[in-house]
Amino acid sequence: MQQQNYAIDPSLVEQQEVSRVLRNTYGLLAITLAFSGLVAFLAQRANVAYPNFIVVLVGFYGLFFLTAKLRNSPWGIVSTLALTGFMGYTLGPILNRYMGMANGAEVVSAAFAMTALVFFGLSAYVLTTRKDMSFLSGFITAGFFVLIGAMVASFFFQISGLQLAISAGFVLFSSVCILFQTSAIIHGGERNYIMATISLYVSIYNLFISLLQIFGIMSSND
Repeated sequence: MQQQNYAIDPSLVEQQEVSRVLRNTYGLLAITLAFSGLVAFLAQRANVAYPNFIVVLVGFYGLFFLTAKLRNSPWGIVSTLALTGFMGYTLGPILNRYMGMANGAEVVSAAFAMTALVFFGLSAYVLTTRKDMSFLSGFITAGFFVLIGAMVASFFFQISGLQLAISAGFVLFSSVCILFQTSAIIHGGERNYIMATISLYVSIYNLFISLLQIFGIMSSND
């Protein structure tokens, strides 16, 4: 009698794990974006004021670290929704400010369309080519400190075009983060779909806000 070989192919197991993380990540990301959008719409309709800067920092980082702590628990999903809902709440007043412009609806629509195009385009590129983007980690670290430095400088110096440059820098930074995070899922650098979700969500949020600022500045200069 021949013995059956029941050994599991490691590459098949790895592929199944990647598929699972991708499926859960994009599923949860879709839910968080929809929930965040609903909260932003309600905040916009209620005409709420933008929270204090300290409240935003404490709310974001507090919920972010809470989510990271709960990432291996079902409560991590609840924390993820709390985080993205809070970010949606902060988005409502921002949208109201731009909608108050003469062509505010066009500015918001353009930023939304461009954000969707960039995200789906970059994600499709990585998923199709399967390229390893881990080499971008150094750029992300350097870019983070450069952008923080530029933001601090903007508080003290009124430099023409600095705000536009910062917004453009955030567009590039967020795009690189999307490439890096998507690649990390594919190549085993990220196996927790909750952390992958909030990383992608934050990149999408920053990308949208930065594009809003760029289109708003360009529109005001017309």
